[in-house]
Amino acid sequence: MKKRATRIKYTDEPVDMEVIRDFLPPPEKLVAKEPSVKVTLSLTRNSVEFFKRQAKLRHVPYQTMIKKTLDLYAEINQSK
Repeated sequence: MKKRATRIKYTDEPVDMEVIRDFLPPPEKLVAKEPSVKVTLSLTRNSVEFFKRQAKLRHVPYQTMIKKTLDLYAEINQSK
């Protein structure tokens, strides 16, 4: 037996919303790459396997995920 799709009921009731403007970065920040430095890094097998699994699910290179993780960590802890 097929399930029926949930029907959306539209009303004229006011909706509590907040307009968020300019939440996207400007175009120049979307294409510009930060300078990179090549390093040799030894990681545990478990860490690499974790990133490979996660990257496969998201269809991105696992090295990119590792780089982004380190970038976010550095950004958060930069001022400490």
